[in-house]
Amino acid sequence: MGNASDTSAVFVSTISKEHDFLMGSLYSVFCLLSLVGNCVLLLVAHHKRSTLKPAEFFIINLSISDLGMTLSLFPLAIPSAFSHRWLFGEVACQLYAMCGVLFGLCSLTNLTALSSVCCMKVCFPNHGNKFSSSHARLLVVGVWCYASVFAVGPLAQWGRYSAEPYGTACCIDWHAPNHELSALSYIVCLFVFCYALPCAVIFLSYTFILLTVRGSRQAVQQHVSPQTKTTNAHALIVKLSVAVCIGFLGAWTPYAAVSMWAAFGDATRVPPAAFALAAIFAKSSTIYNPVVYLLCKPNFRECLYRDTSTLRQRIYRGSPQSEPRERFGSNSQHKADVGVSNGQHDGYGACLHCTENTALRHVTPAQRTACILTGSTYTEVTVSQLSAEPQAGFL
Repeated sequence: MGNASDTSAVFVSTISKEHDFLMGSLYSVFCLLSLVGNCVLLLVAHHKRSTLKPAEFFIINLSISDLGMTLSLFPLAIPSAFSHRWLFGEVACQLYAMCGVLFGLCSLTNLTALSSVCCMKVCFPNHGNKFSSSHARLLVVGVWCYASVFAVGPLAQWGRYSAEPYGTACCIDWHAPNHELSALSYIVCLFVFCYALPCAVIFLSYTFILLTVRGSRQAVQQHVSPQTKTTNAHALIVKLSVAVCIGFLGAWTPYAAVSMWAAFGDATRVPPAAFALAAIFAKSSTIYNPVVYLLCKPNFRECLYRDTSTLRQRIYRGSPQSEPRERFGSNSQHKADVGVSNGQHDGYGACLHCTENTALRHVTPAQRTACILTGSTYTEVTVSQLSAEPQAGFL
């Protein structure tokens, strides 16, 4: 802030204030949903870390990249949208754009790796069964390295980062290929290796899976059988991965189409509102992964329910109103334990845990009583207390 570059026309919004306000509001909703959803997903994954399958490492990595995009982009994009201009200067613009490219490409490359692993396990089980957690970790590292090459490129003068055409965010300068050869080569490589190729691999992988499963009932039984290679849980991972891929590609395809239009067509004819709408769809991709896996994957959902119940119990136990009930509950539990240890029914001896009453009951023998009517008043006494001679009013 306070930078001279803030006054540049390139950082002033080119869409209406109403559209900027709508964009800021949607970004706020996406930020909240993504922050909660991805944090909960990572918490659940941490609690079940000892039982994670290799394919689930990519789900966790996708959640990390979505969370990184949420924390690095939304805090800058939301106030800028509401202010109708980019607020944070040229350096922040470069870092913002780099984070957007890094986390966006990491998510897409991660989904590509996940689809390849699922295809290998279903279509080529002899090789797929050898894929371990160590292989998954190495592949995750490779995903980040691959995305980093294209994210750092514009900072090393291969391509260029600049303000978005609508003015309140930053990304790759899609107008640069019209007059810079290095920028053109970067855009071409980005489109081929970071969009067209990953989409082709994802499409072919799930197509092979579908053909393999539908091709033979016997093959299905072999893949689902616990002795062979792909379990029911992995089959569910395949289905959920398809859902996440469709949502992710559906979110990023409008932005890719508008970007290619600006890069290889007449950039002046691309309306800024088209970029703004495409950016909204792209940033919504951060909420698909946690929604799909937390709502549709049984073991994630059960673990979430268990963690929620535990947290609710801890909060309840910490409240002052819960203390009397807890003491009553502990006494009841102790009474039940004593009853069980003595081999007696729960209803026998309501105060078995009271040693004084127990001793009194065993020491004092049962005695016969009688009622004495004196006027209109009854008095109950033991038989031993009665005198040998009858008294007046004796009944």
